[in-house]
Amino acid sequence: MRALLILIVLLWPLSVQAVQPDEMLADPVLESRAQALDHELRCVLCRSESIASSNADWAADARVIVRELLTDGATDDEVKAFFVARYGDFVLMRPTISGVNIALWLAAPILFLIVLLVLAIRSRRRTAPVVAPLTAEEQTALDRLTRD
Repeated sequence: MRALLILIVLLWPLSVQAVQPDEMLADPVLESRAQALDHELRCVLCRSESIASSNADWAADARVIVRELLTDGATDDEVKAFFVARYGDFVLMRPTISGVNIALWLAAPILFLIVLLVLAIRSRRRTAPVVAPLTAEEQTALDRLTRD
């Protein structure tokens, strides 16, 4: 029982989100949409965290903007488009599938296949070393050795 209590006390701070109580909306439906969007938008300062879990000032401002846009009647897609227009696809935790992103995702496997193809071609082109024919003197020495 004591170990469980210690574990709960140690893990409790991990469940705390960066959203401050003064940032939360009174409407629970809008707040749940805002929290879902907070997890879909990346903090441009932290780069590996969503704005929901980031304590950076930029992330706090972004959370406020998300809530302002939602209270003004924006859809989830419009909120994401607002941030993408200002910060690019990088601001999305799951970037959209577009021409540039597809090229980036496919570049590594294509490059890997090209390297494999080049290695296969090079290994097939390897031939036995060219050996010059024996001179008459070497041939007679060889014949003499094989007779003995």
